[in-house]
Amino acid sequence: MHTFTLEYWQDDGWFVGRLRENPAVMTQGETLAALQDNIRDAFELMMETEPPPTTASVHSVEITV
Repeated sequence: MHTFTLEYWQDDGWFVGRLRENPAVMTQGETLAALQDNIRDAFELMMETEPPPTTASVHSVEITV
């Protein structure tokens, strides 16, 4: 089991979201509950079709834009 952060917003009445930790996993739903179900399905499909990512050393830095 994995735990991720779902970032979501509304666009034309739809809930649209992505996983913060894996922003390539995106979907939408008519309700927040539907979005949550759909994002789980999207993540599971991605895991079936792509090999697991290799462990990498991830760094971050704050910048001013």
